[in-house]
Amino acid sequence: MRRYIPLLFVLLACNQPEQQDNENNTEQNAPEQISYTVTNIYKHDSTAFTQGLEYHDGFMYEGTGQLGASKLFKKELQTGSIVKSHPLEANLFGEGITILNDKIYQLTWQNKIGFVYQLSDFKLLQQFTYQIDGWGLTNDGKHLIVSDGSSSLYFWDPSTFKEVKRISVQDNRGLRNNLNELELIDGFVYANVWQTDEILKIDTATGNVVGKMDLTGLLQKNTGIYLNDPDKVLNGIAWDKKGKRLFLTGKYWPRLFELKFAP
Repeated sequence: MRRYIPLLFVLLACNQPEQQDNENNTEQNAPEQISYTVTNIYKHDSTAFTQGLEYHDGFMYEGTGQLGASKLFKKELQTGSIVKSHPLEANLFGEGITILNDKIYQLTWQNKIGFVYQLSDFKLLQQFTYQIDGWGLTNDGKHLIVSDGSSSLYFWDPSTFKEVKRISVQDNRGLRNNLNELELIDGFVYANVWQTDEILKIDTATGNVVGKMDLTGLLQKNTGIYLNDPDKVLNGIAWDKKGKRLFLTGKYWPRLFELKFAP
């Protein structure tokens, strides 16, 4: 079999998607610190293991994880009341979601199965598979943008689910791993970093981290609630494009926060 390896390598290389050669950019400037103010606090289901969060037409959409508890929700923002829900099969671990062209896309973790639903009624339209672990999901209007817990962001065709581009994410100190829940805001991807209180602002053309948000103590400082549990981490970013409002929550958090970026 050894004599077939060179030919196989050539064939694979010719069909690889575009990948940014941007690793270990030591000349990159340090990311700017992004300031914010908390403008509203809402109720959030403390039993929800939040994996994906989307704001759309006045409602909050949420995808949750854990085996036997993974669901897709449509909720009222003000009250957190459930308008619509769709459970995943008990053997599936739900992950990130995004809304594109009146469809909801949802990933699973190590099941490597994704779903496409009709936005209006959560009717299942399509099921697809992929090769990486599914973590975070957003879109730029043309592509699905996916994280897998590494330092990579993958750009997929939303019709074929084939990878068309991949970028490595780094700041001035090197690659940034554990990229999780994603949201596109004004052309930049904002990414939760798993098990931290940090959100990265990423240039989708270069993979460079151009800004950082420090959310340390967001829950405790604003509500007095302290969660001493390593699983109850910050995770969940949603953006109201019209109102320029940022929504944040976490896994099993009892509150959802509305923020405004400081000038």
